[in-house]
Amino acid sequence: MAEEKRFAKATWQIMEQLLEVESLDDALSGSLEIIVNTLNSEAGAIWLLDPKTDRLSPLFHMGPADVSNITVENGLGIEGIVTKTGKSVMVADAASDARFDGTVFDDNGLVTKTMICVPLNNLHDVIGCVQIVNKKDGSLYDEEELQLCERMAALAAITIDEKGLIVDLGEQKEVLATLKNVTKEFPSGDGVLKVLKGINLDIYKNEFVVVLGESGCGKSTMMNIVGGMDFLTDGTLTIEGKDFSHPTDAELTKYRREYIGFIFQAYNLMPNLTALENVQFIAELVKDPMDAAEAIDKVGLSARANNYPGQMSGGQQQRVSIARAIVKKPKLILADEPTAALDYTTSIEVLSVIEDIVKNQGATVMMVTHNVEIAKMADRVVKVRGGRIASIKKNLHPVHAEELVW
Repeated sequence: MAEEKRFAKATWQIMEQLLEVESLDDALSGSLEIIVNTLNSEAGAIWLLDPKTDRLSPLFHMGPADVSNITVENGLGIEGIVTKTGKSVMVADAASDARFDGTVFDDNGLVTKTMICVPLNNLHDVIGCVQIVNKKDGSLYDEEELQLCERMAALAAITIDEKGLIVDLGEQKEVLATLKNVTKEFPSGDGVLKVLKGINLDIYKNEFVVVLGESGCGKSTMMNIVGGMDFLTDGTLTIEGKDFSHPTDAELTKYRREYIGFIFQAYNLMPNLTALENVQFIAELVKDPMDAAEAIDKVGLSARANNYPGQMSGGQQQRVSIARAIVKKPKLILADEPTAALDYTTSIEVLSVIEDIVKNQGATVMMVTHNVEIAKMADRVVKVRGGRIASIKKNLHPVHAEELVW
């Protein structure tokens, strides 16, 4: 009886998600989260079929493995078989199941043992599948749990059909940076405090990725490791295939100068230098910088180039800090709560500049923020919880900065 009530409650919550949430992306990701939590599972994914390529790609996934850039051919592996046949599958022992392709999750931080995979059937055809992986207590999935997943998939497929979702997952992106099984420990009393507990994440070229999470979850520590401002305890960090897990001082200096641009909550401008001079100072540190005046122009501050920080508003100072980040022409720009000290109007101005440098200047931006509204702009949204990657969602239709409201 308790199980029936739990499953009925989950079904009702899923119906509320799919019927009441304005964003289809949010409705689908919320429904998957309900299923994963109700079944006490380690991971889950919603795979959608791109009819142009006949390949499946995960729109949203939960758990420690980052499979964002993985695609599966329709008809191959469990995901492809379920989508091709339109029939559900329960896997009791993945290691001995001939249908199972262990490369999807297993090469990305999760050993798959058991699984439920059900098709997304709309009125016309199969448009993808829903996949749930590994019960946390090690037990097997049963028929009732399979039926709950099938109900969720049926409701999701109907909603997708009604809203007319056009699936175009685009081309696979080129990987810029990879964190593999990254841990970070700090001394604490007589022991150690483990802040990161096995982070697996790819960052792609020319993407805007937003990292969300509560204070203390490890999101800023993760970004500091990527930026060379902190060192990992274990695991690997690679940038364009080069291992930066344990760089020498010389390698670290070169890495920070040539690869990384920083935007912080505090603007960190030199008060005795003008906006232009602040940018020029950073430009002189690298071999092939952008012209400092051009960088100032790209953030819309040419008219204030000769003003000192004390003569500018907070938003203008933050735009100078963005110009200072892009003048190096870095591979990756890291932004830590860049709008936290700004009011709404000024925040939108700053976010519009960040949007422009991603979409029109080919930059890659990784932003840590508490503001969930900003996540609507992102190509991907990464949630960190308790030192692990909790979920990753692709935004099929990122909004413009000027459309955000909070």
